[in-house]
Amino acid sequence: MKKIEKTPKNITWDMSSAEKGEYDDFMLKEIYEQPKAIRETIGARVAKGQKVVLDELDFTKEYLQSVDRIYIVACGTAMHAGLTVRKILEGFCKIQTEIDIASEFRYRDPLVTKNSLCIFISQSGETADTIAALKLAKSKGAKTIAISNVIGSSITNEADYSLYTHAGPEIAVASTKAYTSQIVLLAILGIYFAEVLGVAEKEVEKLKEELLSVPTKIEEILKDTSKIKKFALNMSKETNAFYIGRGIDSSVAMEGALKLKEISYIHSESYSAGELKHGAIALIENGVTVVGIMTDPDLTHKTISNLQEVITRGAKTFIVTNQDLENVTFDEVIRIAPISPYISPVLSVIPLQLLAYYISKEKGLDVDKPRNLAKSVTVE
Repeated sequence: MKKIEKTPKNITWDMSSAEKGEYDDFMLKEIYEQPKAIRETIGARVAKGQKVVLDELDFTKEYLQSVDRIYIVACGTAMHAGLTVRKILEGFCKIQTEIDIASEFRYRDPLVTKNSLCIFISQSGETADTIAALKLAKSKGAKTIAISNVIGSSITNEADYSLYTHAGPEIAVASTKAYTSQIVLLAILGIYFAEVLGVAEKEVEKLKEELLSVPTKIEEILKDTSKIKKFALNMSKETNAFYIGRGIDSSVAMEGALKLKEISYIHSESYSAGELKHGAIALIENGVTVVGIMTDPDLTHKTISNLQEVITRGAKTFIVTNQDLENVTFDEVIRIAPISPYISPVLSVIPLQLLAYYISKEKGLDVDKPRNLAKSVTVE
């Protein structure tokens, strides 16, 4: 019998995280904790005019140049976070990046090799499908990185490298601050890769500056949520909703739709705006709500065109944007601060989290513990 020695780890935990304090629900508390969670996740990793510091990694330019493909693997909300970083990894680093659902990853016999870099995301670090996918990638010789919010979790013990968000304990089943912290950490990782490779130096420096401004810009959104709450009161009576966006905004549409169905039990679907005419527009009828996200100036005019199509069919529109929408009328427009499209999901998702929250509250549902769901999915 082989004796295994394990080193104990002390994990500090603020007991106030397990209390609602002034808030009615943990979910609302965690929505409002996002500026703090993001500041903690950025920490000393990013500073203006300095290279990103990720002491957990020791990647060289030669290694990153040898990487032929990056796989980002996760489930649910974590997978939606993974989708947001592809724009940085492919746009700046020119490394082909694939986003996979962990529960499907193993069963499609992925073409993972020793030249692949595989990134696995799990808030709890205990998601069974994600851990199994990580083991498969390791068996094929790939380098693996785990991104988690829990120190010493199973996924971090399995991976070659581990990076932690510092969102603090998340009690509500529907993820909010863990999701935005994951996006921020993935953006930092993408910037780190770009700096190691020595590419797009001016653009990367500008992106770091904008990343540092994110917590303050979220605080601005949270100062006045009355318009969101008012729209939610009427939307709570509906049975269907659609979320659309293009490019990186489509990943936010996915997360917004997931939040709504998770806690309000309203059937909601997300689509890339350009896909509406390929089937989904048949479901648009008088009074149905379409939520549109527009943060990319190169794609806004195209999304507006798609939204005009649903308006002519009687849809109500709830828009989250930082773009100029002159000469276009929507039912409700929530404006967020200008920010690079590379990291805009960190801001544009906030109104969607609040929309789902207020709808659920109006329906008298248990926001923190939605039916049939668990915080961590530890079985396949």
